[in-house]
Amino acid sequence: MIAAATVLDAVGEPNRRRLLELLHRRPESTVTELVDASGLRQPQVSKHLKVLAGAALVTFRADGRHRYYRLHGEGLQVAHDWFASFEDVWQARFDALDALVSSDPVPPGEANPISTHPNPNPEEQLP
Repeated sequence: MIAAATVLDAVGEPNRRRLLELLHRRPESTVTELVDASGLRQPQVSKHLKVLAGAALVTFRADGRHRYYRLHGEGLQVAHDWFASFEDVWQARFDALDALVSSDPVPPGEANPISTHPNPNPEEQLP
């Protein structure tokens, strides 16, 4: 299995993310099509596709002189699993926030006694 660091490093570059987005919209594309759609030069696109393939984010099939690139699930799954490993931490924080909001003593529709105005006494002039 590919390392999460390899996948995250690969998607850390904006042009590679752009190529992934293009492949998401058009499931199979040649290098020439990706060059036209991205505005990058052919050597750049080829270099980025090589990195994305090394991170198991894209794969290709050869047909004559053309390579047709498409998204590859292995690298995407590695990234998903890595981010999901943080879910329990954030879920606990969201649950605590929900509990705090639910325990608000001010009934809905009533003004909160804590002013959000920068000057709690708006009648007084600030210096």
